[in-house]
Amino acid sequence: MAAWGAYGARGTVKPCPGFNAYHDAENLRNSMKGLGTDEDVIIDLLSSRSNFQRQQIIQAFKSAYDQNLIDELKSELRGNFEAVVEGLMLTPAKFDAQQLAYAMEGAGTDEHVLAEILTTRTNKQIFELTEAYQAENGVSLKESLQSENAGDFEHLLVSLQKGKRDESGHVDASLAKVDAQELFAAGEDKWGTDETKFIKVFCRRNFAHLQRVFEEYYQITNKDVEDSIKDEMSGTFQMGMLGLVQYAKNPAAYFANKLYEAMSGAGTDDRGLIRIVISRSEVDMMDIKTEFSKLYGKSLFSYIEDDVGGDYRKILLRLCGKDEDD
Repeated sequence: MAAWGAYGARGTVKPCPGFNAYHDAENLRNSMKGLGTDEDVIIDLLSSRSNFQRQQIIQAFKSAYDQNLIDELKSELRGNFEAVVEGLMLTPAKFDAQQLAYAMEGAGTDEHVLAEILTTRTNKQIFELTEAYQAENGVSLKESLQSENAGDFEHLLVSLQKGKRDESGHVDASLAKVDAQELFAAGEDKWGTDETKFIKVFCRRNFAHLQRVFEEYYQITNKDVEDSIKDEMSGTFQMGMLGLVQYAKNPAAYFANKLYEAMSGAGTDDRGLIRIVISRSEVDMMDIKTEFSKLYGKSLFSYIEDDVGGDYRKILLRLCGKDEDD
């Protein structure tokens, strides 16, 4: 079954049986004592605990040593390895809020990140990351999205940020026909495009229903909805709508493609690689690995081993489900 956002059995990181937060806190403290840091202890421990368990370790560390565990870890680590560890220790909502803030800081905006996060999170996750963003940045996520973006893409992001998607998984065959006909009337069947109709259907309907809409659309137009989007839309709005369709069709393939893009080309998009591995490690990373091999004829492990090094590579591989003996 497709994994559209929620935590589930298809993740590579699972809760540790026999978990003891105080024991883990002590092991982490010992790994940071003295002149050096035992990165292997940090990797082994954090990659085999769920995020919920990591939050309990943070509380236990504060209770036992009156210190902030995230600050202690960051003071001992560097570079991309530090970024992965920090991301693992944040709650999913705070991590997403941080990634959204990074995407909008400075002179430019990384629209791909905004579209990715807001497309692929559940309503509950969007509500929680919106709260976390406000608490951390002192401004609402909606305000930031509106100030950093414009036009139809801004309207798409704001609609996604409302978190109003039907999540029942119910497919209404008659409604799917109506939706497909309305999309045809809003695009292919007229001069110009009624973008608001596309946004409403794409941001409100559940993903299983959207798959049926795409099938009905093809029956009407003899054209894949992705091809219509390419013909009727442009720029960041086209990018966002195509991503939505691709995620609705196959979430694991969507993220496999994102991981490939992060590791192909001139340099590695480390922030993108870290974001996707962390955010999908407890959701559907097993499915993503399978799709990656199908799409690119090479395992995700092989790409990571070729593209990154050191402790950064070790922890990414572990989060993706690679054991030391593999």
